[in-house]
Amino acid sequence: MKKISLLGSTGSIGTQTLDVIAANNESFTLVALACGTNIELARKQIAAFQPKLVSVATPEDAKILAGEFGPEIEFLHGGEGLVEVARYSEADTTVTAITGSVGLLPTLAAIEAKKTIAIANKETLVTAGHIVVEAAKKNRVALIPVDSEHSAIFQALNGESHRAIERLIITASGGSFRDRSRDELKHVTVEQALSHPNWSMGAKITIDSATMMNKGLEVIEAKWLFGLDYDKIDVLIHKESIIHSMVEFVDRSVIAQLGTPDMRVPIQYALTYPERFSRLDEERLDLAAIGKLHFSEMDMSRYRCMKFAYDAGRAGGTMPTVLNAANEVAVARFLKGELTFLEIEDVIERALQAHTIQSNPTLEQIQAVDQEIRQQVSVS
Repeated sequence: MKKISLLGSTGSIGTQTLDVIAANNESFTLVALACGTNIELARKQIAAFQPKLVSVATPEDAKILAGEFGPEIEFLHGGEGLVEVARYSEADTTVTAITGSVGLLPTLAAIEAKKTIAIANKETLVTAGHIVVEAAKKNRVALIPVDSEHSAIFQALNGESHRAIERLIITASGGSFRDRSRDELKHVTVEQALSHPNWSMGAKITIDSATMMNKGLEVIEAKWLFGLDYDKIDVLIHKESIIHSMVEFVDRSVIAQLGTPDMRVPIQYALTYPERFSRLDEERLDLAAIGKLHFSEMDMSRYRCMKFAYDAGRAGGTMPTVLNAANEVAVARFLKGELTFLEIEDVIERALQAHTIQSNPTLEQIQAVDQEIRQQVSVS
């Protein structure tokens, strides 16, 4: 019985992780969870899974839930609660399904506690990849990717020599506005941006998919997960989201991982690795019915956030931290109606241009830059 601690239980990845646990309750048990302010859903999850430790956003919600569920479950709150859930002593594996750079400290805490990390929080590696990877190496902790693209690469590399890799090819659906020109993006609405053609995801990730920032962050994440230079990481538009990513080897062989666009598949693989469990409830991939798969090159002028991500990644130091922090605030402002869709790019670009890079930053420097950028972008 593998014991799971879950960060971000009420989000898209979190709820699908609980689907996987419930479908394999003879193999997995949830011992701890952390969530934000969606207390109604959290209440249902706690009742269904009976974890021993729960963290919520506020002390008020923690007190309410403690009164409802009694002393059998310990309730915490805030950042300290996140850290305690991440490193909970009874857990074998910590699933980091929380969105944003808030996942950095809990992930580091879980690594230090020598938990296997099923990582779905890409911002952790974007903002502090060098620190996280070094900590994982020092503590001999596995970082198993949950994102469908990185899971695909992870699977394609099984049994292969790192020296034989020619390049990684990350696929991108193109997001909600993939068939629109830049001129047609000037007046798109939040509701239109949140309508993803293939995947069911949270609001922030769906907007990131529309701007292509999500894919840019995945490029930076892939650099840290797989130890390759940016010149060996490409992105390809693939509208159907059937091929989740590919690896080209030095002999020009290409290995791809295919599947229906269902996040429960890579989530389950991350939890069962190196084994594979059955998915009897999952519809088989029917390539004959699909008939055709389509591909096109990534246009950096059409998707400016992709260029920002490559430039920030290559610059290194604190620049990826700036990229992520500016994007998180800009997307939040767009969702609240404070920015237009294309102004998300403008806000990020100004933050990157104004920043003076700090090379090889410490955790404290990363946190300071993150807060500084958030304050600047919230009013710019």
